[in-house]
Amino acid sequence: MSRIGKLPVAIPAGVKVSTSGQTVNVEGPKGKLSKAFDPVVEVKVDGASVTVTPKAESRFAGAMHGTARAIINKMVKGVTEGYTKKLTIEGVGFKAAVKGDIIDLALGYSHPVFVKIPAGIKVVINEGTKIEVSGPDAQVVGQVAAQIYQFYPVEPYKGKGVRLDGQYVRRKEGKKTA
Repeated sequence: MSRIGKLPVAIPAGVKVSTSGQTVNVEGPKGKLSKAFDPVVEVKVDGASVTVTPKAESRFAGAMHGTARAIINKMVKGVTEGYTKKLTIEGVGFKAAVKGDIIDLALGYSHPVFVKIPAGIKVVINEGTKIEVSGPDAQVVGQVAAQIYQFYPVEPYKGKGVRLDGQYVRRKEGKKTA
């Protein structure tokens, strides 16, 4: 049995958790989240906590036991505090702008790069080069940040590109001439 899965998920004040079949709905001040889980686990809401128990003794049920509990915990944290990813764009002429529900990136290509912002996600751009992606769903926030990062990852010679805050890129020495 999973050690993580055995722990109950505490429900803070202002958060509503409900289940309908295998779907868990979490609603809080930052938004609403819903997720369907595999039938090998049973999710129960007991007043101020949520417990997850496996229905079978299989290896898959044990794995889903801890996974389901961790996902529900992230959902509760997401609707109360939210998740944030910060990115920095470095390079001459590299910049970003939000136009409606689209992020317009100028990354040194001959064309602009456009990224659609999913519903429920907020993108703020400061100084034209600092991007902050935030929202209640950790998976979607990470996916949007990864999409932006993939267009121009930091290269090791000049350090140009999109960088996640806290990311370390080992710099390389350039080609030497005689």
